[in-house]
Amino acid sequence: MQSIISRNGCETPEPVKAEVKGSVPSWLQGTLLRNGPGLFSVGNSEYNHWFDGLSLIHSFTFSNGEVTYRSKFLKSDTYKRNIKADKIVVSEFGTMIYPDPCKNIFSRAFTHLQNVIPDFTDNNLINIIRYGQDYYASSEVNYINQIDPNTLETIGRINYRNHIALNLATAHPHYDEEGNTYNMGTAIIGFGQPKYMIFKVPADASDKNHKKPALRKVQQICSIPFRSSLFPSYFHSFGMTENYIVFVEQSFKLDIVKLATAYFRGVNWGGCLKFDQDDITYFHIINRKTGKEISTRFHADALVVFHHINAYEDDGHVVFDLISYKDSNLYNMFYLENIKKETSNFIQSHKSFSPPSCQRFVIPLNINKESPRGSNLVTLAGTTAQAILQEDGSIYCQPDTLFIGLELPGINYKFNTKKYRYFYGSRLEWSPHPNKIAKFDIIERKHVEWVQKNCYPSEPVFVASPGAVEEDDGVILSSVVSSDPSISPFMLVLDAKTFEEIARASIPTTVHMDLHGLFIPAADSS
Repeated sequence: MQSIISRNGCETPEPVKAEVKGSVPSWLQGTLLRNGPGLFSVGNSEYNHWFDGLSLIHSFTFSNGEVTYRSKFLKSDTYKRNIKADKIVVSEFGTMIYPDPCKNIFSRAFTHLQNVIPDFTDNNLINIIRYGQDYYASSEVNYINQIDPNTLETIGRINYRNHIALNLATAHPHYDEEGNTYNMGTAIIGFGQPKYMIFKVPADASDKNHKKPALRKVQQICSIPFRSSLFPSYFHSFGMTENYIVFVEQSFKLDIVKLATAYFRGVNWGGCLKFDQDDITYFHIINRKTGKEISTRFHADALVVFHHINAYEDDGHVVFDLISYKDSNLYNMFYLENIKKETSNFIQSHKSFSPPSCQRFVIPLNINKESPRGSNLVTLAGTTAQAILQEDGSIYCQPDTLFIGLELPGINYKFNTKKYRYFYGSRLEWSPHPNKIAKFDIIERKHVEWVQKNCYPSEPVFVASPGAVEEDDGVILSSVVSSDPSISPFMLVLDAKTFEEIARASIPTTVHMDLHGLFIPAADSS
């Protein structure tokens, strides 16, 4: 299993036709774009961490019951520089690169100076996101790379900093029903007081001639000052309801001094993240139309969160579901030296792995200041989540645990920001690499699974049937790789209602494990 995770992928630049068993619904028309690390060594040099691998984008196009596959490396500046040098020359999350000692002293000194404020890699390997009608490969830095969703060609690099004062931005934006994109970022260095930023890119931001970036129309919604100016909270995603943005300021933080000096101290950027288990978590609830934050202080115990599942408003409450951990060890599990261990050794050395816990928090919006201290202000039925009024007027929130052992969550996105019943995800038990996908029913508190021996499915993606009314009327798509050489990689198609397999499309070439992606209906990608 370990070898298929960390082996170098290769491009399939021209579309190849998959062999379909079963029946792909004829209404399923569009392209599933997926992104993830695909090249873990260049020349004789190797990356240290799975999240360092060079981005390899692949696509599965569905048309009239047939499936075609193609893949291309993201031709980022980082990729081009590494390939030209035939070795890794650009630092990544878990791999810090130093100048060649053979270079002259002026060249070395200049390289050192450049690294005081790091110019991050543009190896955008996490997700595919949309601004206006333009599609971008994205990670969490100030660079994104525009791609053509049909050919997978890299169009060019965009720097957030040319349009909005940001050093970092998430790869998990939200999209509203009008097609506007909402995202969050962090301004650390060089933009006045350090702060978190929430911004919006309008649906009509694309240039008809594709000459100007959609980000030129970016609108700042609001900024939130750091709780501690030298230790901003790390965030990978955020929640959104019809009226509010939900930002979790967690106690998993970026050490700014360490980041600025990492290069000189021999520390990689991953080593600049630290979890403070004695700290508390703050919940910021911001009106996304006015940019005003609710003034009540909502807090919870220390936790680590990467992915939000969904959020919505219900009878005077904001309900938000996320996946939390008790510690930050997940990142450490993805160091390639750990991944390459035999399964039994891997399990043994990660017995203390904190499993992902799907948790529901409930925030009351209408707080009666006269309520007795110590009382629970949540009045919603069907949840054990609590919001307890403290002596100082703040609200201490305790979650309702929905399910344990699921990551990479997805929903029917038509229910994003709305009350919903189902979510889908990858089952994570002993290992960070899922071998099952699951559907969870929030009302019944039950789940169903798809599993096949020696098979490793990617994040499940829901696509709704045309005109669907019921929330789970549609299909689940997941790209599956296997450690069994007799099983070709395949695109799995499940009936989302029953979780039964209705088709699989075997791909006649190698396919890599990936992270996140986006389904683009046929009408949108043309």
